[in-house]
Amino acid sequence: MIVKPVPCLQDNYAYLLLDQASKKAAVVDPVEPDNVFKALESYPDYTLSMILTTHHHYDHAGGNAKLLSKLSVPCYGGSNQVKAVTNVIKANETIRLGNIQIRALATAGHTMDHICYFAQENDDHAVFTGDCLFSSGCGRFFEGKPSDMWNAFTELLKLPEDTHIYFGHEYTLSNLKFAAHVEPDNRDIQDKMKWAQENKCTTPSTISNEKLTNPFLRVESIGHLIDPSCSSTTELLGKLRSMKDNFK
Repeated sequence: MIVKPVPCLQDNYAYLLLDQASKKAAVVDPVEPDNVFKALESYPDYTLSMILTTHHHYDHAGGNAKLLSKLSVPCYGGSNQVKAVTNVIKANETIRLGNIQIRALATAGHTMDHICYFAQENDDHAVFTGDCLFSSGCGRFFEGKPSDMWNAFTELLKLPEDTHIYFGHEYTLSNLKFAAHVEPDNRDIQDKMKWAQENKCTTPSTISNEKLTNPFLRVESIGHLIDPSCSSTTELLGKLRSMKDNFK
């Protein structure tokens, strides 16, 4: 299993997922198809076989129709709101890309049709998280409630610790600045910030690293730093998201 990040727009990532046995490829959130085809030139033996869309926002689904005008492949997404979707995929539904099994995780919160795609081949694990989970951060709660997003995080936290997280935007450094503001004594956050300052492309992260550096996943253990009077996980998550939204 090979994963190739494809930078798009100002700070988006699309991804190529490549199965080495079958020489089939999937593309995740191909908002700029020309960038995708350019990246595929490095893998001339591979055939683009499917589109995996995390949610309906333009900066993720906006390239689907253009790509489908050049290729006849299934386009998966979580609802009919996804531009040019051909296959609406449900929670825990699985599809195959050669030897790679891909399972859809229902991760409502950023949008109510948000899907994360968990790809597994033997001991290799990867999850494409769109705008649900970022490196040391998360997406805004545009359509869902804090309880929806916490349910989404709970699904992701069930994945193996070594799962690589391929997120939808390069927000890592700004996320870490907020994380350090919330947890100024967290050495893991400080170390990751030094690393991020030296690397323009910070994808992927891992489940294990996010447990150490992502305040939105750590909300239960750092509640006293957010609001000592609050004991509800979802209320703390909502307050933390509000803090991030207003953080300069």
